[in-house]
Amino acid sequence: MKNSRVLLMVSVVLGVLSLWPMVVMGGPKLHKVGGSKGWKENVNYTTWSSQEHVYVGDWLKFVFDKRYYNVLEVNKTGYDYCIDMTFIRNLTRGGRDVVQLTEAKTYYFITGGGYCFHGMKVAVDVQEHPTPAPSPSLSDTAKSGGDSILPSMYTCFGIIVANVVYVSLVLVGIL
Repeated sequence: MKNSRVLLMVSVVLGVLSLWPMVVMGGPKLHKVGGSKGWKENVNYTTWSSQEHVYVGDWLKFVFDKRYYNVLEVNKTGYDYCIDMTFIRNLTRGGRDVVQLTEAKTYYFITGGGYCFHGMKVAVDVQEHPTPAPSPSLSDTAKSGGDSILPSMYTCFGIIVANVVYVSLVLVGIL
């Protein structure tokens, strides 16, 4: 009985681990601007943004005290010179404001009222989602009109589910 529980646990863990790539390559990610420091003066947002991997569809979350600060999307000139008069849009709502990044480009955000000169500005480079390059043998197969040798995600998922069900049935004593 103890061996059957161990076997069941191992099969469940392996099943979950095999699903990990689908989770990792999953949906959009929420990036809190400035990390634990949030959106305030004297934070190095250049360092923060250089350490983030931001992709199309991801979200930025600005956490700040709305009594003092705001979040303005600006163009590069507005960012470089802290010009807050000709902003593209004002994202300020309640101090916990989010914006979805819908294009692969560099987005520029500043705070008005002179705080931009104290470092409250960030440029976020948004990339397309990376796609794995096929190996030469796979591209040769595709060029020749042959079928891909890789199983689909649904096939892998089906195999995993079938294995988990089979082991469960064996442990219960049905098979």
